[in-house]
Amino acid sequence: MKATGVVVEYNPFHNGHYYHLQETKKATGADCIIAVMSGNFLQRGEPALLSKWKRTKMALLGGADLVIELPYAYATSHAPRFASGSIYLLQSLGAESFCFGSESGDAELFSKTHEWLDDKQETYQELIRSFLNKGLSYPSAASRAYESLDIPLALDLSKPNNILGFEYVRASRELGSHIRPVTIKRKNADYHDVMLGTGNIASATAIREAIFTSDAEQAAPYMPSYTFELLAQEQVEKGTLMNWERFYPLLRYQLLSTTPSEINRYYEVEEGLEYRMIEAMKKSDSFDTFMKHLKTKRYTWTRLQRACLHILNKVQKEEMLAILDSPPSYIRVLGMTGRGREYLGSVKKSLDLPLVTTVSKHDLSGLRMEAKASLVYAQGAARNTLEAEKEEFNTPPVMV
Repeated sequence: MKATGVVVEYNPFHNGHYYHLQETKKATGADCIIAVMSGNFLQRGEPALLSKWKRTKMALLGGADLVIELPYAYATSHAPRFASGSIYLLQSLGAESFCFGSESGDAELFSKTHEWLDDKQETYQELIRSFLNKGLSYPSAASRAYESLDIPLALDLSKPNNILGFEYVRASRELGSHIRPVTIKRKNADYHDVMLGTGNIASATAIREAIFTSDAEQAAPYMPSYTFELLAQEQVEKGTLMNWERFYPLLRYQLLSTTPSEINRYYEVEEGLEYRMIEAMKKSDSFDTFMKHLKTKRYTWTRLQRACLHILNKVQKEEMLAILDSPPSYIRVLGMTGRGREYLGSVKKSLDLPLVTTVSKHDLSGLRMEAKASLVYAQGAARNTLEAEKEEFNTPPVMV
């Protein structure tokens, strides 16, 4: 069987994601689509809207055949780590290609850009450092450095999906992977759009905005019916859909009850950020207000949210770096279709990594971190918290 991979968060799964999966099948001719999906916390430093189990079911109903979990350490890291962990897992499962959405829509352009940059790497890194010294965030510094090189190509690295695609291709090259990059041009909605707009495709950002600030029914035309039903089911079971405001009291307690030196031990808390966080917390009655007090030119909103996640989950630098020092050490199966099960059976004996379907049967540092994060995630539920806490250990892979 021929497999291709996609890297996803599905927060939530919408019509644009469905389009991407269908076009991926057409572009690659794959028999099996493997989705590497973030767990309960995401790369933008946010809690997922609903549990990874509900999001897995959405993925399988939408066209994925096998869903595996991107471990917390990679799922909540900056783009290069996020990409390298994802591509490594796809390579480990024998995927022949990976397919990502981009504003460019030209996979060859990504590869050619990397080839050109290989010859300019020293200058590129020097330029990044110079822009960082001017107080820019890393993404802005990297984008400005890229523009300064005047590369004779048209890849726009100011666009969010192009940036991620650039990192996926970089990860594949650095791993010496045989996996072929394929890209589908992003359709209609921009990644950061906050308005639903016309047509039937909107960004996940706009859909979440509608869900939390207006009538969720307005977002229904932009997602498959099963997504809307699973969102409603989660609302009934847990009394809420998750966002940062659900966790703000826990974060507030952590920051106000912990010394600055202790806060500095948490991953991504650097350069005295702990002092700024404590002061911002003292004058903020919501997570949104807190972030607005905290935001600076130096740090992106996403970067600050990730630091908050690690404080919330009490993930220390030493613990995180010990995991990130090596590629992912296991393959955690979240769900599969009959075709996904068939593919997994065909490659199972050749896998170099342990295959995890039941967490309690394995003792791995990445799984321990995942379990701790899932217990914290369960505290955001408005009801049935004890049941939510058991999900990590009691939920078998979703079968569709």
